[in-house]
Amino acid sequence: MSEDDIEASKAPLIEHLIELRSRLVRALVAVAIAFVICFIFASDIFNILLVPYERAVANVSDIKLIYTAPQEYFFTQLKLALFGALFISFPVIASQIYMFVAPGLYRNERKAFLPYLIATPILFLLGACLVYFMIMPLAMRFFLSMQETGDSGVQILLTAKVSEYLSLIMMLIIGFGICFQLPVLLTLLARAGLIGSETLKHYRRHAILGVFLAAAILTPPDPISQVALALPTLLLYEVSIFAVRMVEKKRAAPDTATEPSS
Repeated sequence: MSEDDIEASKAPLIEHLIELRSRLVRALVAVAIAFVICFIFASDIFNILLVPYERAVANVSDIKLIYTAPQEYFFTQLKLALFGALFISFPVIASQIYMFVAPGLYRNERKAFLPYLIATPILFLLGACLVYFMIMPLAMRFFLSMQETGDSGVQILLTAKVSEYLSLIMMLIIGFGICFQLPVLLTLLARAGLIGSETLKHYRRHAILGVFLAAAILTPPDPISQVALALPTLLLYEVSIFAVRMVEKKRAAPDTATEPSS
């Protein structure tokens, strides 16, 4: 390769790096703005996240959360603000990623990529809603059932720390949101030609075992929460098989159309 060719190849690379920096700056600005807003309303957001706890308790006035270090609640608000900022700014981050990648794609590839861009936040939101309205109340009822409030003997009562409660619900939301990305991930792998529907069917039993193991790790140690994660994930696995089969049919259609007629 001549020196002129090397210099010519540097220009597009520098342009791509400048474009990448521009997209990253815009995404970070969106996260920063959302972070400030979420930090201002951190207490209100935390009260919203307390609703599953309130649903698990008969008398809301019995709920008492504590923090045991002077800085603990402040750092809890920072974590909450960052979590909310990433959640709120995700459409901006995803759009910046798409606008950076789109110029290098063909028109049909852009059309194929857009549904995944839309499905990702929707599936994550569905997983978060499942945690908020079902899993977290069930988990808190399970933990509260371990209290001992009898007249005789020592009373054992739950007094949760704000940081630990927030970590639990955030872990569940993130865990369920990631698990709900299964159809998107498997369909993208199918488009790349790395897996097929027959492969997914063949390893269905392995997938069932893996899903229940993941549910045991990601959820509290009560069987209701574990089953509540495992069943929707297995359903999504079956949906993924159907989606991968559709991808295979679309890929086979052009090949059939180009075959010479006899």
